[in-house]
Amino acid sequence: MVGFDRLIFGQLLVLVVQGRYPWLEQVTRQEQLTRGCTRYGGGARRIDYDQLDHVLVDHKHKMLYCYVPKVACTNWKRLLMVLTGTSSSSNLVDIPGSLAHADNSTLRLSQLDPPAVRHCLEHYTAFVMVRHPFERLLSAYRNKFENTYSQYFQLRYGRTIIRKYRHNATDSDLDTGTNVTFREFVWYVLEDGSANEHWAPVFDLCHPCSLNYSFIGRYETLVEDAAALLDMIGAPPIAFPFTRSSNTSHKLRTYFQQLSMDDIRGLYKKYEYDFRLFGYTLEDLLGFDLP
Repeated sequence: MVGFDRLIFGQLLVLVVQGRYPWLEQVTRQEQLTRGCTRYGGGARRIDYDQLDHVLVDHKHKMLYCYVPKVACTNWKRLLMVLTGTSSSSNLVDIPGSLAHADNSTLRLSQLDPPAVRHCLEHYTAFVMVRHPFERLLSAYRNKFENTYSQYFQLRYGRTIIRKYRHNATDSDLDTGTNVTFREFVWYVLEDGSANEHWAPVFDLCHPCSLNYSFIGRYETLVEDAAALLDMIGAPPIAFPFTRSSNTSHKLRTYFQQLSMDDIRGLYKKYEYDFRLFGYTLEDLLGFDLP
């Protein structure tokens, strides 16, 4: 079984490397994932290879990375460009974000033929980076609707959200979609789903119960996890960028006070697999967890 293989693999590495990497924490994370997939009905499911477009490939270092927007994915994509030779930059932050996100900057697993996909899934080191689901959701809102440098999300989503949820919307609101509130955004996510990758659950993007992730990183320990992963795959010396925090975690309570308990329960249900599989709770936000 995938879960059993994942756990044994992690335990063997603990014995082999004798603490060279933080494998005890990795085993804990993988045990959490295995238990969650078994207990909460998200067990291994067959997935079509064309669903693997979020999994990026580095053949040189035999690595697969499932990128999750709002979990430092721009810097990870920059890193992959250097590792795969697409970029020769010695400083990752010099690579423009637009270039890192370009379709031709990295190779997607879904672009390979089925035999190659199977080979990569069986023999490459696969990793995923995760973040508290509500913190990631808030980060998406702040970046795309509040502190944005582009009008795309206001025009693509903002006008629809305001038209649907603001009864006293002005003509300017409806025309520009530039002042979507956090609660309106949450209502949209709850009712119209989470299809956009910036707020779609990790469970939908990376299929953690179906793919064998041998390394699970967390946003909260990003620098340490990045160093461990790069050492694990034998990457050349390269510093993963440490970016200034946007203080999203500290603002979480302020923004979520705008929501009703029904809103919060609905959001928890939508991201329940991400909470359960990766060990996140609502203790810090609510003072208690939801059943």
